[in-house]
Amino acid sequence: MRAALLAVTASAVLLAPAAVAPGHAAATTVRCPRAPAPAMSRPPRPSPPPAVPEQRVVGGAGLATSGLVVPAGVGAPPAVTATSWLVADLDTGQVLGGCGPHEYGTPASVQKLLLAATMLPRLDPKQTVTVTAEDMDIEPGSSAVGLVEGGRYTVETVWLGLLLNSGNEAANVLARLGGGAEGAAGGVRAMNERAHRLGALQTHAVTPSGLDGEGQFTSAYDLALIARACFAEPTFQRYALTQQARIPAQPAQRTKGFQIQNENQLIYRYPGALGGKTGFTDLARHTYVGAAQRDGRRLVVTLLGAEPAPLRGWEQGAALLDWGFTLPRDAAVGRLVEPGELTAAPSSAPSEPAASGAPRPAAASGPVRSGSGWLWLVTVLSGAGVLLLGGLLWRRRRRLS
Repeated sequence: MRAALLAVTASAVLLAPAAVAPGHAAATTVRCPRAPAPAMSRPPRPSPPPAVPEQRVVGGAGLATSGLVVPAGVGAPPAVTATSWLVADLDTGQVLGGCGPHEYGTPASVQKLLLAATMLPRLDPKQTVTVTAEDMDIEPGSSAVGLVEGGRYTVETVWLGLLLNSGNEAANVLARLGGGAEGAAGGVRAMNERAHRLGALQTHAVTPSGLDGEGQFTSAYDLALIARACFAEPTFQRYALTQQARIPAQPAQRTKGFQIQNENQLIYRYPGALGGKTGFTDLARHTYVGAAQRDGRRLVVTLLGAEPAPLRGWEQGAALLDWGFTLPRDAAVGRLVEPGELTAAPSSAPSEPAASGAPRPAAASGPVRSGSGWLWLVTVLSGAGVLLLGGLLWRRRRRLS
């Protein structure tokens, strides 16, 4: 009976002909297991943008559901309070399961991962930066690491303040540095461009920190794409596992140095933890991204709209990671698209009919996939190599003559 209720089977999704299948939708909606949460007063959640069918099937048609999607024949996932979540393999890109993976949600501070995915490759960690008054313009009472206006810090120190203590002023500094002549606004623009290239088509950043902004949304699926890009960066991996760091004294501002702690409890309490990011605003509620490794597998969990009882956000993430590690390695309901896959220029070569069902397995190392488009690309590159080699030999002969 359980198998009949599941939205898709692993084999059916792995044989999906493309990353995006317009016009397809999940045949049934299975309610997600929900943990009872205590009643509390909270502001109404912002209205999401209209659903775009093509975006809801990114990664596989089975992901276009507001309910539960898991492989056939596996144990039920744990009940959590999150309104949407997803578990995926960081290396293969396989999506192991989810609840409303393409449902819009408000990110809160997990948006700082998009900032990291965008700016880590751009900024020199040894550079020293001076904090400005504009950098310190954050919502009163919101999360801050304790940087001071006029203070001078290395970029690495600012990164640690961002990822360990969720410093909103640190986010402003990094967005300004990476935004060029446009400053922080240019940084946010770059974040949105990066999200689009990653295939996170439901993500729109308004603030670099994740502080609430009108029209700012993401999804559990998009967060997994963003987290995968972060964990591909060795520097991010090191920052995410850093337990303590020191913010240096600023004699000119008469402030003393102090120590900060990593707020992500997963790294202290979950064997094999790789790190992640916590988030909270009144509108977003609790959001969380976490990753761990076990028996040669690296899994990531993302969740949105959670309440902190009976389990806190990181504990709900840990429970979903435990569930994911119990699944067979070939169990999947979809896949994480590769960076640039959805934004690449269409090939001029003829493509296979959509009904052919050619498999397109995800792979972190990017091996050649099946399909005439890829074979055409390999052929063109091979031909280009021959022409280049011939040209070099011709030039060498001319030089030697």
